[in-house]
Amino acid sequence: VQLQASGGGLVQAGGSLRLSCAASGINFSDYAVGWYRQAPGEQRRLVADTSTSGRAVYIDSVKGRFTISRDNTKNTVYLQMNSLKPEDTAVYYCTAVYLSSVEYWGKGTLVTVSS
Repeated sequence: VQLQASGGGLVQAGGSLRLSCAASGINFSDYAVGWYRQAPGEQRRLVADTSTSGRAVYIDSVKGRFTISRDNTKNTVYLQMNSLKPEDTAVYYCTAVYLSSVEYWGKGTLVTVSS
């Protein structure tokens, strides 16, 4: 099983990035998928996730700015991030969870937002 995240980079405050996470080795449509982030010195936290039916959940700090989506035909989950803020700076990880019992993680992609 592999989750390959990409799309991170350096962007100015107010800018946008789109993260992608391509999964292989799993029946992607059976998994809830999501994005976590970990800022320096902090714990890894959930940013957004989407169920197998496409229902999305977001943390309050990104609501209205970030959009999670999934394409089951491409085994890929996306995170569109708009109006980025310096406090969004973190390593972003994608995850795939099956029935709350089987969990896979990608290696992470760094997002740096400069002020």
